[in-house]
Amino acid sequence: MLIPHGAIIAVIDGNTWQLLRNAGTEAAPELTEMETPALVEHNHSAGGSHASPHNQDEAAHCAAVADWINRQVLGYRIADLIVIAPPRALGELRHQLGKAVQHVLRHELAKDMIGRKPTEIIAALRSK
Repeated sequence: MLIPHGAIIAVIDGNTWQLLRNAGTEAAPELTEMETPALVEHNHSAGGSHASPHNQDEAAHCAAVADWINRQVLGYRIADLIVIAPPRALGELRHQLGKAVQHVLRHELAKDMIGRKPTEIIAALRSK
């Protein structure tokens, strides 16, 4: 898979996240770490009343990440987006991402990649 120059890669799990940007070319990507903004995780009722506290925390985290992504896309600060998250977190995100995000979303990868080196993330994206 080619990673567009300037693309934002959001690597997310149930309680943390990181942002990377492709500072290289499509064919020779160079992922650089961006400052990851702090989130206000206020929606702890997500996931229903029968969800465990861990699942509620994960849903609140994903909702806060999705809110940030939605605002960035609507503000024209993200033109190309790749989202990498474990399957459950990715499912939570999909429910929260707005229609505008669908127009800039280039790829989703259902895999836990938090803390991995940029070269490992590139390899995982290319293997799909």
